Amino acid sequence: MQEQASPRADAIETDAVIVGAGPVGLFQVFELGLLEIKAHIIDSLAYPGGQCIELYPDKPIYDIPAVPMCTGKELTDNLLKQIEPFGAGFHLGQEVTVVQKREDGRFFVETSKGTQFLTRTVFVAGGVGSFQPRTLKVDGVEKYEGSQVHYRVKSPEQFAGKNLLIIGGGDSALDWALNFCAANADGNPHKAESVILVHRRDGFRAAPASVAKMKELCDAMEMQFIVGQATGIEEADGQLSGVKITGNDGITRIVPCDQVLAFFGLSPKLGPIADWGLALERKQIVVDTEKFETSVPGIFAVGDVNTYPGKKKLILSGFHECALAAFGAAPYVFPEKRIHLQYTTTSPKLHKVLGVESPVFD
Repeated sequence: MQEQASPRADAIETDAVIVGAGPVGLFQVFELGLLEIKAHIIDSLAYPGGQCIELYPDKPIYDIPAVPMCTGKELTDNLLKQIEPFGAGFHLGQEVTVVQKREDGRFFVETSKGTQFLTRTVFVAGGVGSFQPRTLKVDGVEKYEGSQVHYRVKSPEQFAGKNLLIIGGGDSALDWALNFCAANADGNPHKAESVILVHRRDGFRAAPASVAKMKELCDAMEMQFIVGQATGIEEADGQLSGVKITGNDGITRIVPCDQVLAFFGLSPKLGPIADWGLALERKQIVVDTEKFETSVPGIFAVGDVNTYPGKKKLILSGFHECALAAFGAAPYVFPEKRIHLQYTTTSPKLHKVLGVESPVFD
């Protein structure tokens, strides 16, 4: 923990501060709200949604209960709508820099923008930390990053009609290669002019069905696959015009392209969380499985940022953790109050909290 600091007069007093506005952080607002615990939520991104928005806003998610399919953006939008009744405060585009336990039992929290909080509990829902893409290690490529060289797809439409070179052998590389090749009866608004996939070997880390589909498209000459590694770039008229690909045969070929998508994975960084004095294991926060509380009483960790025996990094698991963490936090917020489990189906109190009418059963 850092040296003791004195909060300003404008410090926000609240029951809970949630660090991370991804799906799990957003759902934590809901579970806390049902127990009438007021929350503020902080995220280093300028918008809520976390990984779902940053990494795959348009990719389908199939394992949300009772939702056969939704995109990352749709999931985020629905969660934001779900937590509207609780009026959580959002503090985006800032990172938590200070967390201190005070003598009165509360925590002093401060962000990189100077926003200060006095809170009874803290919830870390920061995924696996801030994501830094592993970049293409080729001389001269830096000046094209963001214009012609990309490490994630934020706007698929910008690649429509382009000659794409996609580098990588994981799910992201294969998924986007298939997406930009796809054609259907209604037309594909994101269809590229051409797609060339490059991977250093003929084996992939992607789903077998995606690999099979890729090979099928190659056989139909709708895309091309090259075994090799990027070793240089070609330039013309101030633009990137191609990438030098050195194959396993040692021969270097120039592959013309308009845009390059490189998917080498993301390097997660816990950032300042690593200095909070929490017990860590392989850069993840150790928690119990009763309350998902950390080694510091009053600080909880939910979602991909935590670890415990049997941990599975699924959004579904994170939602479950939110419910138990909320009940674990209640005694810190309401020390004299006995907390009862109630159901949103039948509880008039929860209906009032949610701002909905209680149903009348015959």
